[in-house]
Amino acid sequence: MDWFHTEQACLDYLQKLRWPHEFVCPRCGVISAPLKTSRNRLVCQSCKHQASVTAGTLFDKTRTPLKVWLAAAWYITNQKQGVSALGLQRVLGLGSYQTAWTMLHRFRRAMVRPGRDMLGGLVEVDETFIAIGDKAQSVNAKGRKSHTAKTLVVIAVEMIEPKGFGRIRLRRIVDDSESQVLPFVKDAIEAGATVHTDGSAAYRHLKEEGYVHQQSVMLGSDTPAHVSMPGVHRVAALIHRWLLGTHQGAVQPAQLDYYLEEFVFRFNRRQSLSRGMLFYRLLEQAVVTDPVTYQHVVAQSKLRVIQSMELSG
Repeated sequence: MDWFHTEQACLDYLQKLRWPHEFVCPRCGVISAPLKTSRNRLVCQSCKHQASVTAGTLFDKTRTPLKVWLAAAWYITNQKQGVSALGLQRVLGLGSYQTAWTMLHRFRRAMVRPGRDMLGGLVEVDETFIAIGDKAQSVNAKGRKSHTAKTLVVIAVEMIEPKGFGRIRLRRIVDDSESQVLPFVKDAIEAGATVHTDGSAAYRHLKEEGYVHQQSVMLGSDTPAHVSMPGVHRVAALIHRWLLGTHQGAVQPAQLDYYLEEFVFRFNRRQSLSRGMLFYRLLEQAVVTDPVTYQHVVAQSKLRVIQSMELSG
């Protein structure tokens, strides 16, 4: 609040993040110092296009003051276990839960950096079921009604010798078939890495894709699965604990992807000694993330539900 007590201070900070060297005109691409108007518009000296610092970013057309947005970013990055929309609403004194919920989901979309480095070295890969709340009632195998849905998530964990974990990647998948897990491996892990999996046939073509495949068949083995593949089992347990502890399991299936992205953001930066650096990284990504509205978030969630239903049968 000392640093960003005015809207102008917030705009100046975001401008430095968006154009760290010199202003680049969004229309003509000319690099030059812009002229400034009284309405905080940046005018390109070449084509006279008027741009704003927040246009085309996560903060585009927001009615919420920027100092509230930056306070939210600071609170989010300072809570090691994550935050809920209700907690954010209370801390910032927001009058609307919907506003807090939308802010959180906007920031979650900025937590995945485009072109981020792929995992390398020795990487464990496995799937796990995550039980989350679902407003729609379903009938379980025993014929009982339930508001809990099980969603399959594939996990990749870098293993650090002799003992330890590096970065992770997560993705929700429809099933554990090769058509689901192999694209994930190719997107998350660099070619030439050693991929450690269980005996699932879904991974049988890893060598053909340029990976060194290390397999541990669990069926009939005297070694427990959590000993053979400690990384994925540890991360799976942490995800369950995080969803239950921070969000009380009240995560709708359509929104799970963005919660997983938040978990990856936090896990991969768990050893950071500077909360200020996390704040900086989140806002650095926010100014290059496309804008999204509440209606877009809801519509996108409904679309994901429909696509999941179609893919599952």
